[in-house]
Amino acid sequence: MVQVLELGDLTVDVIRKDIKNLHLSVHPPTGRVRIAAPEALTIDAIRAFAISRISWIRTNQRKLRTQPREPARDYVDRESHFVWGERVLLEVKPYFSAPYVRLDHRVLTLHVLPSLSRDERHQIVETWYRDILRAEAIKAINTWQDRLGVQAGDLFIQRMKTKWGSCNPRTGNIRLNTELAKKPLACLDYVVLHELAHIMEPTHSEAFHLILDRIMPQWREVRNLLNSLPLTDT
Repeated sequence: MVQVLELGDLTVDVIRKDIKNLHLSVHPPTGRVRIAAPEALTIDAIRAFAISRISWIRTNQRKLRTQPREPARDYVDRESHFVWGERVLLEVKPYFSAPYVRLDHRVLTLHVLPSLSRDERHQIVETWYRDILRAEAIKAINTWQDRLGVQAGDLFIQRMKTKWGSCNPRTGNIRLNTELAKKPLACLDYVVLHELAHIMEPTHSEAFHLILDRIMPQWREVRNLLNSLPLTDT
């Protein structure tokens, strides 16, 4: 259950968890604010904590608001898209059977019925992004879970408004944002490692950061890269 704190024009989602400490986060791409709080902590104590961190929240929200954004796509010829951080050119070709997408060097070809709408073309490309992300994510999960000595659960690929990924530490289930297929593979590696590390340490504690430091010493640089790249307006 999510409680909502209203601090003037600032909205904060409060999620109760079986944890010892408060954890504050500002999530891309919209700057949504979330506090994970111990189950027994009073809402007044959580409110006081949020008020004490308003300056930090505002700073991080400003960073997200000024982050460059990719314009909405129309899925027409000569339009640019991104695959694994590389700009590719879209070609739309008439095709009178089941639609499909093919990437060849820097050309992304969309084979579809000429009569399909912009939204229908978008869904076809979105499905293709999910498929390639799933394939690469499975490779990354296999690599990192062996390094960490943990076992991932099910993998879910979906569009996420406020996160690049999430993990349920109890089940090991991992959810990844479809948009990661447009970012460099190093970003996917980082997000997968980050989520798997939560199986060992559910919170963003010092112990959690030490795990990342040990397995991927450059994780902060990769995280900063991911959060500096253009966001996509669909």
